[in-house]
Amino acid sequence: MPGQHPHAAGRAVSGGHDDSGAAGSALRGGRLSWRARAGLLLGTSTLAAPFLHAVARAEGKGATVAGLSVSTVEVMQLAVFVGVTGAALLSAVVLIRERARTSAENVELRSRLADINAALRRSEALLNLRDQRVVVWAADNKKPELIGTLPVESGAPEDRAAFLAFGRWLMPRSAAALEHAIAGLREKARPFDLVIESQAGAPLEVHGRKSAAHVLVRFVSLSETQRGQARLKIENQRLTADHDTMMGLLDALKMPAWMRGEDGRLRWVNRAYADAVEAESPEAAVRDAKEFLGGQARDAIAAQHRSHPVFEQSLSTVIEGDRRVFAVTDFAGADGSAGLACDTSAIEAMRGEYERTVRSHADTLDQLNTAVAIFDVDEKLRFFNQAFQKLWGLETGFLHSAPDNALLLDRLRSEGKIAEQPEWRRWKESLLSAYRAVESQEHWWHLPDGKTIRVVASPQPKGGVTWVFENLTEKMDLESRYQTAVRVQGETLDNLAEGVAVFGPDGRLRLSNPAFAKLWGLSAEAAKANVHVSTIRDLCSRQAADSPWPGFVAAITGFDDERRDRHGQTELNNGDVLSYAMIPLPNGQVMVTFVDVTDSVHVERALKDKNEALRKSDQLKNEFVQHVSYELRSPLTNIIGFTELLTLPTTGPLNPKQREYVGHVSSSSSVLLTIVNDILDLATVDAGIMQLDISEVHVDQTIAAAAELVVDRLEEHAIRLEIDAAAAPKTFHGDEIRVRQILYNLLSNAANYAPEASTIRLACRQLTSGVEFSVHDDGPGMPPDVLDSVFRRFEPRTNGGRRRGAGLGLSIVKSFVELHGGSVRIETGKDKGTTVICTFPDRPGIRAAAE
Repeated sequence: MPGQHPHAAGRAVSGGHDDSGAAGSALRGGRLSWRARAGLLLGTSTLAAPFLHAVARAEGKGATVAGLSVSTVEVMQLAVFVGVTGAALLSAVVLIRERARTSAENVELRSRLADINAALRRSEALLNLRDQRVVVWAADNKKPELIGTLPVESGAPEDRAAFLAFGRWLMPRSAAALEHAIAGLREKARPFDLVIESQAGAPLEVHGRKSAAHVLVRFVSLSETQRGQARLKIENQRLTADHDTMMGLLDALKMPAWMRGEDGRLRWVNRAYADAVEAESPEAAVRDAKEFLGGQARDAIAAQHRSHPVFEQSLSTVIEGDRRVFAVTDFAGADGSAGLACDTSAIEAMRGEYERTVRSHADTLDQLNTAVAIFDVDEKLRFFNQAFQKLWGLETGFLHSAPDNALLLDRLRSEGKIAEQPEWRRWKESLLSAYRAVESQEHWWHLPDGKTIRVVASPQPKGGVTWVFENLTEKMDLESRYQTAVRVQGETLDNLAEGVAVFGPDGRLRLSNPAFAKLWGLSAEAAKANVHVSTIRDLCSRQAADSPWPGFVAAITGFDDERRDRHGQTELNNGDVLSYAMIPLPNGQVMVTFVDVTDSVHVERALKDKNEALRKSDQLKNEFVQHVSYELRSPLTNIIGFTELLTLPTTGPLNPKQREYVGHVSSSSSVLLTIVNDILDLATVDAGIMQLDISEVHVDQTIAAAAELVVDRLEEHAIRLEIDAAAAPKTFHGDEIRVRQILYNLLSNAANYAPEASTIRLACRQLTSGVEFSVHDDGPGMPPDVLDSVFRRFEPRTNGGRRRGAGLGLSIVKSFVELHGGSVRIETGKDKGTTVICTFPDRPGIRAAAE
């Protein structure tokens, strides 16, 4: 029945599949671990191995089992069946074992869960106590959860939001410390333990911890004992914080501060103290015991502390080489002392400067002519100057008694020094309202004595009022006079024949008179005020070819930097000649004046023409005289020579009459030669070619030589010559020939006017700046009209003289003396004689002689 084997095998295989499915289902239902699954596979492989081996050996041929004939396929089916069955059995065993182990684990887990639930209930019971409250923050930063409550007397609110607002129910210091600690706990996992104080005064302990998943902050209410300890702790914290704050403040101060122990040694100093004693640090200053104050100052502080714990006094010490003043305050306690020093050097300097400024201010106000009085906030008089006292005539004692303002007004009223007001009280209140005002007030007082006072009340920033009394009487009088003067000036200018125009710094016409417009032919519109100078320039330039107005414009408008007077003339097209003057005024204005000098110019031109003709005539006369003199000199020389030959015996004898005639010819020729020589000398001086031969002039010899030349003339009239040279120097510098000629001319002139048998006095004396010669005669003197022309040439005057000369004697004297750098003067009078005085300098400075 071979045909049935495949089907049987198929069922066996199917059956095997079903068993395997059951085993697999059992495995899945038993939730085998990876170890059980590995053992099941291994067991299945072990059971099937012998069958598979047998199949391999019988491959390709049949086999007999238990006397039956078995094919290869049947062997394979049998092996698979046995393997599957074994695997199923093994899986069942493993599943039973795994279920037993899982059941034991479940029992253990249930026991642990029960323990955890019991612990949780105990923790919740503990957390829900009324003496503590826990704030829990989850790791995912959700809103914090609050567990438990605090007693009502602690002051902690029940509301969640109100509780988390720590600043509302905790003291500020505690709230700040708690928030800082919580921030450190959450951000840096830094645990903390604090004692805080609520606004109700209840102390609380706060503990902060952080786990892997939560942040917990626990608030614990304390018992009475704990509260006392907590209050002490809080107080200690407060005192410690205050101490640190105060020490930080003292260290930051720029004022030296120090603390000493019971033994008086330094225990602590701040940075300013260390800098003052030039220490590297405060610790170094304490270690080296560097003292800020001197020994005498420290002894004074110690002596004060024996009777009083507080020492306050200004002491001086040396800082960085400079002596400074410090206001020292030192307090002595039971365990030591502490001190502080404030540098008041600058304050003292400022106080001194302020006092000097006040004194200077007072001195300045005291020198003013304006009366000033200063009242304080209480309306008391605090300062007044001399002008104030002089204005009101009040006693110094009364003013120094600091009277109030109302009393001062009442006294001025009672003494009749201010005018009586219809409503005195209201007027006075209105006046004193300046003490409550912000702006200055101004009043005008007309005093009974005729004075007009301008009163200014200026409120002071710190209270009080400064009263200024300005006497405007003189000012108003001057203003009235000024207005009168302006009107007079205007009338005067309007009636002047001289044209006047005044221009301002902006170049516009300020004022002018009618003569200005008339001289330049301007209309009234063109010469009105505020017309610019350029407009007037254009109009006036048409009237003259050489107009001065461009220069006026430059000076008036400021383009010409040099402010100076200008004078000149201009000729108009109609022939009129105007003399102008431009004068800068002090206030930046410029005045221009014009005068019609047409007639004067015509006269001046005529005079110039006549003067030129006279000058040419005089020159022609001089040339003629010089020419004639030269021409006469040679014949005169011949005449004199031949006359002298005639007097010689060799030429033959002369009868007395002939000898007399020859003598007259000789004397007349000599006189004529002298005149010719004088004319030539004057001509040489006028031509500027005369040279002096300067040398030492012997006074005695020169006087004797000149006197010898006039001896005959003096003897002829019995005139005596008196010479006074006692005060004369022996010598002086000059031209000896010209000096002798000067003295000769003076003596000849004196001999001509001296009376018969009179005396001529020739004197010489030394002066501080030269030598003086004087010749005096007792003649009739010179009348004023003769004295004015005595030095003119060719103007001889008899005036009582014996001879009428050529009129050149004194002219030559004056020319030669002035050529030496000297001077000539004449002292004369009717019946007093005449004295001619010539002064020569020690060192002659040669200059041209005047005609």
